Amino acid sequence: MDTDNQTWVREFILLGLSSDWDTRVSLFVLFLIMYLVAVLGNFLIVLLIRLDSRLHTPMYFFLTNLSLVDVSYATSIVPQMLVHLLAEHKGIPFVSCAAQLFFSLGLGGIEFALLAVMAYDRYVAVCDPLRYSVIMHGGLCAKLATTSWVSGSVNSLMQTVITFQLPMCTNKYIDHISCEILAVIRLACVDVSSNEIAIMVSSIVLLMTPFCLVLLSYIQIISTILKIQSTEGRKKAFHTCASHLTVVVLCYGMTIFTYIQPCSSPSVLQEKLISVFYAILMPVLNPTIYSIRNKEVKGAWQKLLGQLSGLTSKLAT
Repeated sequence: MDTDNQTWVREFILLGLSSDWDTRVSLFVLFLIMYLVAVLGNFLIVLLIRLDSRLHTPMYFFLTNLSLVDVSYATSIVPQMLVHLLAEHKGIPFVSCAAQLFFSLGLGGIEFALLAVMAYDRYVAVCDPLRYSVIMHGGLCAKLATTSWVSGSVNSLMQTVITFQLPMCTNKYIDHISCEILAVIRLACVDVSSNEIAIMVSSIVLLMTPFCLVLLSYIQIISTILKIQSTEGRKKAFHTCASHLTVVVLCYGMTIFTYIQPCSSPSVLQEKLISVFYAILMPVLNPTIYSIRNKEVKGAWQKLLGQLSGLTSKLAT
């Protein structure tokens, strides 16, 4: 449909990371392995939490949600990216592009909200341990998780609708690995200042607000830890938050760098690498960080492997 020389594009072409065939094959193998590791790692974390009653706590309830978000986020981007690495035609239909933007943007927002919720959980665990089970009861945990999912989804729906109402003229080439919001907006042949304002407001609400809550939580946590007299007590209290803090630094750092100032955003190559980081590397790192740096998870793994070993021995005899 043509109106005032403005055309609604039916299909977009994703340019991806490289046009060199050997590079694309190498990336395909690397990303496929990492994607499978991410799916398997997060699935095992969810399964472990489900099977071990010692992990039936608010922290691991939120970790289950985080693992589901990571797998879903990776799945919204990586399979299509893998196909395009080996395909000559890298087209993605208009509707599929909109759906990919909705899911990736929504799941990203949900993850940041969950990290803020998990920071509050760690704050209560360290600063008010005697009332932890009373404050972090099942009803509150369910409400906090639901709020995270709903807020991320609603924001993503609004951003997707606003973005895909823009006329794209005849430009259908997206210089990115997926239908990322900044890359899609660049195709518009009209003034996009209102979209940039919408991204800024969204960034403040869904990135900076949770980030401030995380920051306030950890200020209180650190203050409480420093008041603990024994060195062993301080180590134990810090170890309680170490995994979550590591994920927060990785997750919030690059996103704030990317989205808070869309008018002065990083280069296209940097945006692509950041997207790869969140789509592939973070889903691999999260279960790894929570497994390596968490004694409860390591203990649960040892218990499960011991049970499997015992079962194998019985079957063998």
